[in-house]
Order: sequence, then structure tokens, then C-alpha cells
Amino acid sequence: MSALLQVTGLTKIITNQADEDNHILDGVNFTLNQGEFVTVLGGNGAGKSTLFNSITGSTEITSGTVMLKDNDITKWKEEKRSNLISRVFQDPKMGTAPRMTVAENLLLAKLRGEKKTLRSRNLKKNKEQFIEMCTSIGNGLEKQIDAPAGNLSGGQRQSLSLLMATMTQPSLLLLDEHTAALDPKTSKKLMQLTNEIIQEKKMTCMMITHQMEDALVYGNRLIVMKDGKITLDLNQKEKEKMTLKDLLKLFEEEKLTPTI
Repeated sequence: MSALLQVTGLTKIITNQADEDNHILDGVNFTLNQGEFVTVLGGNGAGKSTLFNSITGSTEITSGTVMLKDNDITKWKEEKRSNLISRVFQDPKMGTAPRMTVAENLLLAKLRGEKKTLRSRNLKKNKEQFIEMCTSIGNGLEKQIDAPAGNLSGGQRQSLSLLMATMTQPSLLLLDEHTAALDPKTSKKLMQLTNEIIQEKKMTCMMITHQMEDALVYGNRLIVMKDGKITLDLNQKEKEKMTLKDLLKLFEEEKLTPTI
């Protein structure tokens, strides 16, 4: 497999009021190969979301480099990186425009990365495709195609966010605890949908989760973070040998707080 993402010496330091340095990321080295689906575990403050923020450019790093598809994107603005990277957040409100309809949100996602012009939106032309996409999810989203995204349930809105993030086949998909704000039943359905999309489109993905079972069931690689460092990196064969009991024991040793 060829390397898609290479993170080298990634460091993020914040100086507190006592003039003490806090290493949010501490020299992280990480390579993600094309087609890998990596689940990321770690307690609060481990540096998981900061790692994602550093990859997307939404936070400025102290030192290190980020390479994506052989491009050094370390100094690229977040907007430029978004043409290659899609992200779904924990909060369902963050991935959609609440006053725009479901169809308008999907059209916005379809046109992502294209040069902005004064041409017609062609919303009607695309609506049939959008309804078909929403119908495949199975949670009634297609019935809300002309409703504002702000009127959707949490599960429907997060499903919409996922559709938007994967519509144009990004080079890298980042899932930042995207099921955490949902009830268990809805979370399970969204996770199954997520896996289906990733497998069908053969996407390269990193997924932060607090659900240890999801970390074992989904993906072909598992990493654990603590104190801004990667403390464990398991390939597919190693991950398949790992049981929930093993993972719980590991978290007890690392003094982390897991979720089952």
C-alpha cells in the first residue's frame, strides 16, 4: 500500500498562565496508507481531536510536517485542505447549514472544490439523485428533502453530514466521534452506514471513538493515544487478536477512561 498521509514530529505546545508549556501533541509520527480505516482511542486530553485539527489546518501546530498525497500541506490554509479532506464532527450541528434545506446542503457538498461561478444551481436536476441517496439510509431523511437541516433529528442531521462528507470522494475522511451525541440505537445504525460507505467507496479514513467495541469491530488498524503521543499502533492481524478484555486491561494500565 502507498502512503497517503505522513505526519512527522507533530507538536502542539500551549503555554499556560504560569508560563509552563503543555504538550497537547508531543512529536507525533504517523503514516496512513491508502485504503486504511484506522480507529483512534484515547482518554480525554490524549490529543486525538488536536491531531485531527492539525491535519485539517484548523489549529496551528508548533512544529512538524503534514504530507498528504505527496504534497506538503503544513502551511496550507484550512480552506485549501478541505478540497482533499472531509470531516464529520461529534456535534450534528457542525456539519450542515441549518437554514438551508437537505437538498441545498447536498448540492453544496456536491459542488465542493469547484470554482465558484454565477451559473444556475441546477437544484431540481440533482434532486432525484439526492432523494435516492437519502432513501438508501433508511431513516426517513428523503421525506425531509425540502426541509431546513435545522429541523432534522440528531441522527438524520448526522447522516446528512456523513453523506455530504463522502459525496465527492475525499482523499481522507476524518470522523471525530461522529456517533457520540446520538442514542445507542441511532449510533449503531449510523456506524453501520459509515462502514458500508467506507467499504463501498474504498475510502481512507481515521475515526476517533470512545466506544471500545466499535474500535475493535470496525477498521483494519487501531491506534491508542495518551498525553499527546501514540502509545499503541496495531495492524489488522494484531487488531484481530485483540479482545475487549485485552483492551480494557490496556486502558486500566494506561489509566484511561474507556467506554464500552
